[in-house]
Amino acid sequence: MKSSRCLLQLVRSGRTAGRISVLLLSPATSQLNVHHNQQQQVLRHFRCSPASAKSRPVPARSVDEDKTNRTKSLATQEDLFEQVAKETKTKATFNQVIDVFTKRDIRRRGHVEFIYAALKKMSEFGVEKDLTVYNKLLDVFPKEVFVPRNFIQRMFNHYPRQQECGVQILEQMEGYGIMPNVETKVLLVQIFGEKSHPVRKYQRIMYWFPRFKHVNPFPVPQSLPEDPVDLARLSLTRIANDLDSKITVYQLPCTDIAESGEEIQLPHIVGIQSPSQMELLAKHNPNKPVFVEGPFPLWLRKTCVYYYVLRADPTPPEEKEEEAYDPERCFDYPLQLDLDLDRDLGDDESFDVDDLDEGPVFAMCMTSQGDQVTLNQWISGLQQNNPILGKVPTLFRLDAGTQELQEAAQTEPGHSHPPHPETQREDPQSDEDLEAVEEEESRRSHGMKQ
Repeated sequence: MKSSRCLLQLVRSGRTAGRISVLLLSPATSQLNVHHNQQQQVLRHFRCSPASAKSRPVPARSVDEDKTNRTKSLATQEDLFEQVAKETKTKATFNQVIDVFTKRDIRRRGHVEFIYAALKKMSEFGVEKDLTVYNKLLDVFPKEVFVPRNFIQRMFNHYPRQQECGVQILEQMEGYGIMPNVETKVLLVQIFGEKSHPVRKYQRIMYWFPRFKHVNPFPVPQSLPEDPVDLARLSLTRIANDLDSKITVYQLPCTDIAESGEEIQLPHIVGIQSPSQMELLAKHNPNKPVFVEGPFPLWLRKTCVYYYVLRADPTPPEEKEEEAYDPERCFDYPLQLDLDLDRDLGDDESFDVDDLDEGPVFAMCMTSQGDQVTLNQWISGLQQNNPILGKVPTLFRLDAGTQELQEAAQTEPGHSHPPHPETQREDPQSDEDLEAVEEEESRRSHGMKQ
């Protein structure tokens, strides 16, 4: 009992001493202690769950701000290409830009924007069909950073922005017909993993490209001839359906000096005609004219050429003569079959086929100048093997030439050109028509109001 009383007295004495010491403290020291405690409370960190972090309000961004940020990032990367390759744009300078970017930062910050800018600039540097350059672009990605570690990351499209950028590289390769190699696969596996979207895109390309490689029976060569005469020969052989057709060069491109002393550039004239076309032209009625029509465009990869056609109107049905069928003309592929097959009551013998007779085509040609003078030279060259052309009237149905089409494509909206005299004559008529249309619209509007 005595010991317990002694302990109670000691406790009471300790409490009173603490109160006295607090009362004896100065107000300055108390303020310092309070300020120190507030700093400790501010510096204390609390751990929170990811759900609470997601629930925090995020300041909304407008669409314009996101677009401006993307354009700024792309502009900075494009400026890098312009800074490094100021004088010449070649494969060496393009690789130099990639090396500058990779050595500038070990972590490769902004590599996605750089790759998008590089894909846009590849055509300017002439490396859009180079497989080594595409592999070097894939090497810009950091390695083993975007590889999913578990099935959940793989299921939820781990690092989607980087995977989309890798797929974009493969799609551009697919567009230019470039087959990936083993190095491409190794890089994709190191960057994204084996079950990623870029690797699946690579597998699809490797599956379908060999199957469609030789599907075109008339392949276009990768490099087209630079000589216009050789290019015209290649184009006319692709258009002509007869292997017996013969190509004739009527005039080569050259320079001639006129009587006034000026140099004149003479265009090339290349024509093609088959023996069957010569027979059709020999049977043509001299009282009916033939027509020279064109130009018609023909695209060979990125090159567009124009050709002209010598043709006639279709023969009316009452003037057509049916040729006698020769059964011994071709034994391998018979032109007519007389088969007596049993037909059912439900078989329909009538066919809805629209036969459109466009008329015979007698010859074709290509030239760099599609004026009437140049095409007259072609017709005069055809008269050597087709003397009936001297008796048949020839009419020209020419559209806007290649030079006029190029000038129309090169005109800018800011420049003004003088109007054609025919259009000037039609201007007052068009104004009157516009006034009449406005009057009709006003009448209709009044009628609707009533």
